[in-house]
Amino acid sequence: MTPRAGTSMPRRRLGRTSVEVGILGFGGATIGGIGAQVTEAQAQATLDAAWDAGLRYFDTAPWYGRGVSELRVGRLLREKPPDQFVISSKVGRILRSPANMAAFDGSPWHGGGPFEVQFDYSYDGILRACDDSLQRLGLARIHLAIVHDLDLGYHAPQARWDAMMAQLITGGWRALAELRSAGVIGGIGVGINSRGLIPRFLELFDLDFFLLAGRYTLMEQETLSDELPACVERGVGIVIGAVFGSGLLATGPVPGARYDYREPTPAQIEQVTRIKAICDRYGVPLAAAALQFPLAHPAVASVIPGPVSPAQVQSNVQAVHHPIPGNLWRDLKAAGLVREDAPTPAGETVHTS
Repeated sequence: MTPRAGTSMPRRRLGRTSVEVGILGFGGATIGGIGAQVTEAQAQATLDAAWDAGLRYFDTAPWYGRGVSELRVGRLLREKPPDQFVISSKVGRILRSPANMAAFDGSPWHGGGPFEVQFDYSYDGILRACDDSLQRLGLARIHLAIVHDLDLGYHAPQARWDAMMAQLITGGWRALAELRSAGVIGGIGVGINSRGLIPRFLELFDLDFFLLAGRYTLMEQETLSDELPACVERGVGIVIGAVFGSGLLATGPVPGARYDYREPTPAQIEQVTRIKAICDRYGVPLAAAALQFPLAHPAVASVIPGPVSPAQVQSNVQAVHHPIPGNLWRDLKAAGLVREDAPTPAGETVHTS
């Protein structure tokens, strides 16, 4: 599958796939109700605004709203020409009706579906998860399938993670390869939430790309040391999730801002305050620098923030196109706020005496 992902948003080929994605995509976690409930009308208005603004890459998952995000994204896309968009969803979780509805806990989602989650990275589990997603989306194929949350954050202790990884090694990956060969999916990715896992997956699997959540942002660049260079060497692409660090890099240090879905530490508040001061010096919104910074890396094809309103969609589109002078990146590096070896976007450099 080689869709044309719209013409108003610049596109890049994603890793080893033949799929081209817009440099700015739509992250579907927030319309599933993370943090606060999102009404059906609000979600559809946001998705419609994204389409009207030229966004053509949409990411979702069964976990987002326990099925709600896929239903909402599907309602938009199944009415659109199939060669005009790119959709990614995820595998590794199966949604089931609760055995005890009275004891059901739907957190962390607000207004999510009434389904329990079962992790399953086995051959049958991957096929079941993909089939279920296709039905929720109302689509016969998806362009990108992503192995979701196979990390110690969800599968501690180590013995549990080993068991989940064994499922993927002994059967789940074969299911994904078969789906790719059959054209049901166009590429295989792995979602990464923490450092250290990229080399492990590269050793074990013939994958096309990673969805890297929060580990390469304007505030965090440790993956430049080894993990991102390994991706470049293998031709493996990167999609950047949580590009705003779950909010702090969009709003700056305002009351209630979150970083990595937690209250930011004093050090993180100081860091973003210093970054914002340099952005303000050049009249550049903090969100514009945060969105554009990862896109300078040669492995990165797209950033996928998660708007929850048409206004946020418009703000993201304006931010990704906002002109940023090269001096801003120079000053961030000089202040020790961005690594010296970090690629930065091309921008006009103003020479001062």
